[in-house]
Amino acid sequence: MAQQDPAVQPPRAGYRHGDLRQALIAAGLEMAREGGPDAVVLREATRRAGVSPNAAYRHFADRNALVTAVSDAASGEVAAAIEQEWDAVATGLPADETAREHLRAVGRGYLRFARDEPGLFRAAFTVPTGLEEAFGRSKAGPGGRTPFELLATALDELVAAGALPEDRRPGAEFACWSAVHGLAMLVLEGPLRDLPPELKLMAAQRAVEMAVRGI
Repeated sequence: MAQQDPAVQPPRAGYRHGDLRQALIAAGLEMAREGGPDAVVLREATRRAGVSPNAAYRHFADRNALVTAVSDAASGEVAAAIEQEWDAVATGLPADETAREHLRAVGRGYLRFARDEPGLFRAAFTVPTGLEEAFGRSKAGPGGRTPFELLATALDELVAAGALPEDRRPGAEFACWSAVHGLAMLVLEGPLRDLPPELKLMAAQRAVEMAVRGI
């Protein structure tokens, strides 16, 4: 009787062959949550999915392909965190204040995700991709928009409400994104990583407010 490869776990309950790609991405997300994109290993993903290593190659040519898919999925989770903040914005506000609150929501959701899910945050934003990928459907959250699209939508709302001059709109995404991302990386990997939690929170609040007022 043939011996089962001990490196391969029994298939998970409810597993279907057609779900293999998503099962491998889910396993990759688990590894990224534990250690960022460098922790994503194709063979380990197959082990966690309960299939043989060769099965992965029907969906991912190599490790880089899996890491890219995991990065996209992690971006979708960032979008979901932003959407939670966005949906919590009070209704009935004037249009200009609604737009400002949506922009604040983008910053808060982004920085909260970086704080709560540092491994997935690194997976989302340290895997090299071009800006043209920022609108890819694979990076979208439950509401169908990517983090970059949510930021762009808030800025477009500011223009429509007359709170942001139209001639200042081009490139505004880059200024806002750089402000919150820079703080996120300083806290995760830079000299601000040892700040007490209350100072990190204060820095996040001020960075978001500076971005909103400065834009």
